[in-house]
Amino acid sequence: MMNDPFARLGLDREVLTVSQLNNRARLLLEDVFGSIWVEGEISNLARPASGHVYFTLKDGNAQVRCALFRQNAARVRQALREGLAVRVRGKVSLFEGRGDYQLILETVEPAGDGALRLAFEALKEKLAGEGLFAAEAKRALPRHPKRIGIVSSPSGAVIRDIISAFRRRAPQVALTLIPTAVQGREATAQIVRALGLADRAGFDAIILARGGGSLEDLWCFNEEPVARAVAACQTPIVSAVGHETDVSISDFVADVRAPTPSAAAELLAPDNSDLRLRLETLQRRLLLRMRGRLAHERLRADGLARRLRHPGERLRQQAQRLDDLDMRLRRAHQRALQARQQRLEQLQNRLAAQHPGRAVGQLRQRLAALAARLPGAINAQLRARRLLLQGQMQTLHVVSPLATLGRGYSILLDERGQAIRNAAQTQPGQRLSARLGEGELSVRVEDNHLAPITLPLLD
Repeated sequence: MMNDPFARLGLDREVLTVSQLNNRARLLLEDVFGSIWVEGEISNLARPASGHVYFTLKDGNAQVRCALFRQNAARVRQALREGLAVRVRGKVSLFEGRGDYQLILETVEPAGDGALRLAFEALKEKLAGEGLFAAEAKRALPRHPKRIGIVSSPSGAVIRDIISAFRRRAPQVALTLIPTAVQGREATAQIVRALGLADRAGFDAIILARGGGSLEDLWCFNEEPVARAVAACQTPIVSAVGHETDVSISDFVADVRAPTPSAAAELLAPDNSDLRLRLETLQRRLLLRMRGRLAHERLRADGLARRLRHPGERLRQQAQRLDDLDMRLRRAHQRALQARQQRLEQLQNRLAAQHPGRAVGQLRQRLAALAARLPGAINAQLRARRLLLQGQMQTLHVVSPLATLGRGYSILLDERGQAIRNAAQTQPGQRLSARLGEGELSVRVEDNHLAPITLPLLD
């Protein structure tokens, strides 16, 4: 490559075509300008079906065409729209077909306040989706707080305004400042730490406060760690960040948003004049209630006094009742004694009728009768059993194989004592036992006539 890009241009009377001119102009622009950053506002945004993005980047005095090709457009995280302030990085080039001067973009980022607004909306949408802004999660503020924690900067008008409001409206409320930075790099971590300390301190409520400022100045109250620290607090929190027109993420997460720090103090500081009027009203109501109760009890006491009788009369009545009960007791005792005596006589008669001597005599008579019947019963049973045994023996003899053997038959048994029922159970040369009617014989099988016998032809 030549050191001087302008050397590519012929300084003599060389005649160029339009294509050659545009080509040399493109090469010149690309050599002179490397990768550069440009800031402006999007207009004339176009998204053809190819996936590429084309728009014009402009400021108050000029504009330039921009091309963001599909592979780079896919890496752009925020949504591009008309009027959005962006910062782009790319190379200066020229579209040779039309001779248009343009920027070939590599990346697009939100610029300045536009970037913060995009980040604000993205975090707001994320936390809302998680339910951190839900109304049912909000805690009610105490009506008469005694101790309040203030998370704010120890310097500035904010803390003085809050103290002044409480001193004027409710000087009895104890205020505790948990100091923290409210702007700058360290502010986010300090606010998160201060909120944790305040929540663990057992306050009735917490005020998170800061004075007004630009979006960048208030940005620490739009950070996700601060929002989650506010949501994690168990103590009711009033968010008072900036002026009435300023809105932060902390305002959405807190239980109550106050337009200003002074308004936050008024929300939590009960007005003494209001309390005094309410106390006087309650005193009047209590006095009326006490008078009404005393009148009611006085009437009740008069009624009880009229119903009250002399103790002597009550004692006479009790003595008469005691005599009556004594006589009734004596009569009941006498009746119970007579009934017990009659019951005793009945039991004695039944016992005499069931004397053991009489039962023993009856049992002896029955035993003697049974002893006399026993020998006859035994003999009769023996005879019946004997006749039954003889009949069974005759039946057994008829079906017994011994009777068959007695008529001249025999039973062949193999070496295991199994009866031989057909010739197939034997083999030539096998030893068998033949059981006869009387005694046994050992025999050998010469031929079972199952296999053919081959005889020598010369025998």
